[in-house]
Amino acid sequence: MQNPDQEIVRRYFSETTTPKLHIGCGRHILAGWLNTDSYLQDPSLPVYLLDASKRFPFADETFAYVFSEHMIEHVSYSAGRHMLSECLRVLEPGGVLRLSTPDLDFLLDLRRPDKSPLQREYIRWAAETSTPNVPDLTNEVFLINNFVRDWGHTFIYDEKTLRQSLQLAGFGQLRKCELQESPIECLRNLENEARMPPGFLRLESMVLEAIK
Repeated sequence: MQNPDQEIVRRYFSETTTPKLHIGCGRHILAGWLNTDSYLQDPSLPVYLLDASKRFPFADETFAYVFSEHMIEHVSYSAGRHMLSECLRVLEPGGVLRLSTPDLDFLLDLRRPDKSPLQREYIRWAAETSTPNVPDLTNEVFLINNFVRDWGHTFIYDEKTLRQSLQLAGFGQLRKCELQESPIECLRNLENEARMPPGFLRLESMVLEAIK
């Protein structure tokens, strides 16, 4: 019997001329990408099981693009370094990795006294929906403590540390992008903003693109 995972890979490569790897997709399935996840097991979805903390089961220089959104913070710093090295290995020369992840500076900025309306709204929303036992819905300290531990979060990057990790993995040119924006058409409008109230994912996230 054909292995379902291998059938997903076989079918994908038979239907594309520009291979693109999506790491940690969850239920956010992107058309034209090989969508992979380490936990999701739903036979109704075309998701290939991939543990990004281990060697990727793909040959060198297989993909033109790699995209990962809010995934690298779920593995340790050392596992993240390994993941970035594997992304470099499986990318073609000139290939691009687009990486979206929560920004530590976003968390620290929530402590400023002159919070924006969006920041205040975010703190209240987080207290009401995902931060347990909060006596004061306006106190960001509870949110910050919860954010670095909840949802399997393991290591939250700031831009300096993420850039350093990408450079240590061997990437050369790096550029910062806005959410949903890129100079490369197929890397635009990829992030799953619909999973949060308007503006919140943009508030949380930083996006870097790294070129091999």
